[in-house]
Amino acid sequence: MDFNNTDDRVMLKDMVARFLSDNYSLENRNLAAESSEGFSREIWAQFAELGLVGALFDEEDGGFGGGGFDISILFEELGRGLVVEPFIASALLGGTMISTLGNAQQKTVIGDIIAGTTLVAFAHGEPTSHYDLSSVETTATQDGDGWNLNGNKAVVLNGDTADFLVVTARTSGGTWDEDGISAFLLPATTPGVEIRGYPTIDGQHACEIALTNVQLDASTLLGESGKAFAAIELAIARANVALASEAVGLMEVCRDMTLEYLQTRKQFGVPIGKFQALQHRMATVLTEIEQARSAAINAAGRLDLPRIEREKAISSAKAIAGRVGRLVSEESIQMHGGIAMTWEYGLAHYAKRLIMLDHQFGDVDFHLARFAALSREAA
Repeated sequence: MDFNNTDDRVMLKDMVARFLSDNYSLENRNLAAESSEGFSREIWAQFAELGLVGALFDEEDGGFGGGGFDISILFEELGRGLVVEPFIASALLGGTMISTLGNAQQKTVIGDIIAGTTLVAFAHGEPTSHYDLSSVETTATQDGDGWNLNGNKAVVLNGDTADFLVVTARTSGGTWDEDGISAFLLPATTPGVEIRGYPTIDGQHACEIALTNVQLDASTLLGESGKAFAAIELAIARANVALASEAVGLMEVCRDMTLEYLQTRKQFGVPIGKFQALQHRMATVLTEIEQARSAAINAAGRLDLPRIEREKAISSAKAIAGRVGRLVSEESIQMHGGIAMTWEYGLAHYAKRLIMLDHQFGDVDFHLARFAALSREAA
C-alpha cells in the first residue's frame, strides 16, 4: 500500500492551509461558532468554490476525490484551522448515505451539496442508542404506497441548518437487529418533523429531532427497505477517518503552541523549556502524536478494504486519537498554566475540540471493545 500523497493531494493540502491562514482567524471562527447557525454561510460557499466539498466525493458523483487519503488530508488541515463548517454532517455523513443508497433522482442532491447550496444532515443516533449503530427504535410503517415515521433522533450534527435530512428508521426486526433498518431522504421542513438546535461546548452545532406521524411517499426511501445498515457503517467509518485525521491537526497546533510557550516563558531567569521534567513530558507528547498520525493514515488507507479489515483499522485509529487527544490536551494545558484556560488564548478551544471529538461516533472504551470483537470475528 502506497502511503505517499499524490501531487493533487499535496496541492489540496497547501491550498487549504493557505486559505485558512489568510481567511480563518480564531476570532472569526469564534464569531461564526457563536452565531445562530453555528458556522459562516459565506465561508462555506468559499470552501465549496475552492472544491473542498467536492474533494469528499468521487468522480461518479461529480467530485474529484472521495478516497480515504482525500478525507485524511483535508481534515488534518481543517483540524489545524479549528473549522466549524459542516463538512462531516453534510458531505461525509449525509453525502455518503445518498451516494451509496440513492437512485439517480435522489443523487441530484449531491451536486447541490458539492456546490455548497444545499446542506444535508444524517439523523441516525437516538436518545438510548449510545454508539451502537444497529440500535434503532424509530419506526417506519407502510401507509399505502408511502411510509409513516415516528420516533426521536439525538445529537444530529448541524441538523438545525439542514435543507434535507437522511433519517434512519426500523421497518422490520428487533431494536438491535442490523437487518430491518431503512433510510429516507426528506426535506427538513416536512410536516411532523420538529427540530431543536443547540451549540455544543466545542463550537459545533447539533439538534434533537422529534418525528410524529411524518407522512412520506415511496420516493423518499433510499435503497432497498431494511438494507441500510452497511451504508450506515460505511458513512460512520468515513466520518471516523475524518475525526482521527482532524485530531492529528488539532494535536499539532497544541504541540506547536506549547513548544513556543516553553521557549519564551521564563522562570529563575531561564526558559522553562530548559527544565528536564518538562522536556520529558514534551517528548512523550511528540511520540504519541506520531502514533496517532500513523493510525489515522492506516485507517485512511484501509477504507476501501473488506469490512472487517476496514473496521478494525477505523476502531484502532479512533481509540488512539481519543487517548492521545486527551493526553495532548492535558499536558498542553498543564505546561501552559492558567493562561491556557482563557477565552482569548487559542489553546483552550483546541483542547475542548480534542476532548469532545473522542465522544463522537464512539469513544476510547467503545472502540477498544469493538476492535477486540472484530478481531475475534476475523479469527
